[in-house]
Amino acid sequence: MAIIDAPALLRGAALRVTRPRVAVLTMVAANPHSDTDTIATAVRRELGSVSTQAVYDVLRALTDVGLVRRIEPAGSPARFETRVGDNHHHLVCRECGSIADVNCVVGEAPCLHAENPEGFAVDEAEVTFWGTCPACLAHDE
Repeated sequence: MAIIDAPALLRGAALRVTRPRVAVLTMVAANPHSDTDTIATAVRRELGSVSTQAVYDVLRALTDVGLVRRIEPAGSPARFETRVGDNHHHLVCRECGSIADVNCVVGEAPCLHAENPEGFAVDEAEVTFWGTCPACLAHDE
């Protein structure tokens, strides 16, 4: 569980400190790779009534200023994490959908190099590894 100073991070990103922003940022830091519904449920438990649209708006604001990263594995709703300062990738379990971080082999963006980028200035490469997590492997035995 990551412990963060959400108000300081929000101020540092020039965002107003509000209870929903603090709750969403804290929840994402403590539960990386959560989807919006999971985040909204946790925030409602903490704050009471908060609309799903408000959670979407907070996530968008946090993503726009770089406090949160949005990932979208194929066949899955968008997921969010606070690990934004590096160029890492993800492992996704084909059975249960759990997600784990994988460090970039090169360590810096874009991590891979396109052979013929057709004039593009490539600044990021996204890699998703697919497989079966240890819990699902143990369950299958």
